[in-house]
Amino acid sequence: MDKSLEKSLLVWLKAQKKACGLFLKLSLWLGMISAVAMVAQAYIIATILDGVIMGQQVIPLTANAKMVISSMSIDTYIPNFIALIALMLLRALLAYGRERASFEAGKRLRGHIRAAVMDKLTKLGPAFIKGKPAGSWASIVLEQVEDLQDFYARYLPQISLAGFIPVLILAAVFPINWAAGLILLLTAPLIPMFMILVGMGAADANRKNFSALARLSGHFMDRLKGLSTLKLFHRGDAELKIIATASEEFRSRTMSVLRMAFLSSAVLEFFAAVSIAVLAVYFGFSYLGHLDFGYYGAHANISSSTDPQIVGIPFSLFTGLFILILAPEFYQPLRDMGTHYHAKAQAVGAAEALITLLEHPEPEFVGQVRINSIETLSADNLEVFSVDGTRLLGPLSFELKDNQRLALVGPSGAGKTSLLNALLGFLPYKGHLLINGHELSALDLAHWRQHLAWLGQEPQLFHGTVRDNVALADPNMPDDTLWHLLAEANISDFVKAQPLGLDAPVGEQSSGLSVGQAQRIALARALGQKASLFVLDEPTASLDSQSEQAVSSALNRAMTGKMCIMVTHRLDQLDQMDTILVLDKGLIVQRGDFITLSNTHGLFQTLLRENIESVADIELVPLPTSASDTPLNSDAPLDSAAELTKGEAQ
Repeated sequence: MDKSLEKSLLVWLKAQKKACGLFLKLSLWLGMISAVAMVAQAYIIATILDGVIMGQQVIPLTANAKMVISSMSIDTYIPNFIALIALMLLRALLAYGRERASFEAGKRLRGHIRAAVMDKLTKLGPAFIKGKPAGSWASIVLEQVEDLQDFYARYLPQISLAGFIPVLILAAVFPINWAAGLILLLTAPLIPMFMILVGMGAADANRKNFSALARLSGHFMDRLKGLSTLKLFHRGDAELKIIATASEEFRSRTMSVLRMAFLSSAVLEFFAAVSIAVLAVYFGFSYLGHLDFGYYGAHANISSSTDPQIVGIPFSLFTGLFILILAPEFYQPLRDMGTHYHAKAQAVGAAEALITLLEHPEPEFVGQVRINSIETLSADNLEVFSVDGTRLLGPLSFELKDNQRLALVGPSGAGKTSLLNALLGFLPYKGHLLINGHELSALDLAHWRQHLAWLGQEPQLFHGTVRDNVALADPNMPDDTLWHLLAEANISDFVKAQPLGLDAPVGEQSSGLSVGQAQRIALARALGQKASLFVLDEPTASLDSQSEQAVSSALNRAMTGKMCIMVTHRLDQLDQMDTILVLDKGLIVQRGDFITLSNTHGLFQTLLRENIESVADIELVPLPTSASDTPLNSDAPLDSAAELTKGEAQ
């Protein structure tokens, strides 16, 4: 990974730590207090061991003299034992408090990032979300946000502790033995230096690992959704091999990351062990009399000596014990930082995908204007663009007034859904899109959407109950209103037949319901909006004939006296539309009502003919065989053309 990019990602990660609140600082302070208690604990342990082992032995006057041992009562060490037990309990409580504070800091951070991601996806809208498989989004929202936990809960506090604890121990060691302090000071940089050398590629490996995981998640989720189709076309074995290949690639990347983690851990343990061994050798030879430096003033050793300078000096193990007890604690914060260094690498890899999403440009709708109802909707030289700036539609112009219905038809990719997404505020546009004379970008989007009732071709119900889904706009909606909405959507009989009625469970992805039942429940939810404008994107595309008829009749009743914009490929149902816009390659190529367009040679007539043929194929109805039987190729009145298309559809 580029160093400048890594630095910018780290700056972004550290800027997010304010979301952790006071818990991050609390974790740090508890760690510092625990370090002070650890030094005090080492002091008491060294004092007790020195007294018990040596008993204040005094160096002899001459080589032939006997060593003097002063007796000490066990009562002398009772305060030390009490203090030691108290310090052990205190450190245990501090460690518990630090873990809890660290976890809470990470938890708050994850909640903050997830909320930011979900808010961003909401602003970008479904047009952007459909650009990636659902599994990729799940990987970002779940796995990659989770990988930020240890960076904030462990790595950031450990950076400060890795600087504080060694300095504290050096401050305790140097006043009693400068040589031991110098050994600690010189060997300390070896651990972070080799940690950096070994872990230089960890962030890049984790980033590639995240990319592979996102691709694998999206690939697997798509195949899982299309499992029935794959089996019907005998593609199960082939897709199984593809998934196995992708899984093997991900396994290989994961093992490469783990290999670096184990290598760096081994390096850290090796240099820490070598450094402690150097200290132990120094004190061993010092006590044997072979090394005579590092102490302040005269000191005792166990070799025989007649030097009068050392007569009567107490022989003590305190210095060696105290420093050797502290030595592992001196390197432990550095080793912990090395262990948590991979949390940093994981966080950097995750941050790249998160920043890419969070900094993605979004439609600029920052208006505050609110309207009470929708009286007119007009477009003038309207151009609709994708979020990345590609023109999808336009320029086009049209006008829709209260109580009028507008249909958008055309081949796939003509821009029909893009126009609806712009109207919903999910895509940027140029030109003018006016609501009651106000530019759409000047409206309060949340308030504007309260005037809309949306129904798409794929009903989206949420895990919960029928009540939860129908009353999504108003959770306090009374039962009478709910039953009325269900009755309007022709689904009340089905809900009444359920043992739990309105509290009947609805699973993820509408499991337990047919597509027609889910669409009618979604329709009941849309009717509960009390909307002024119905926005319909092929609401009957995935339904059987019975469900299609039920949904169509419910929509016709609900849209009485309301404004409507509908995208559809079922051209035989457009005789009730006031205006039809025929789109092709993002432009309006025809406009008019059903009768006019049916009698005019052009794209609409071609689409209508294809629609009649497809319906006849499905229903096994014979098509007209001669030109005289087909109103589209004759001068017969268009009322008969509408009747023909209806009859053949039935």
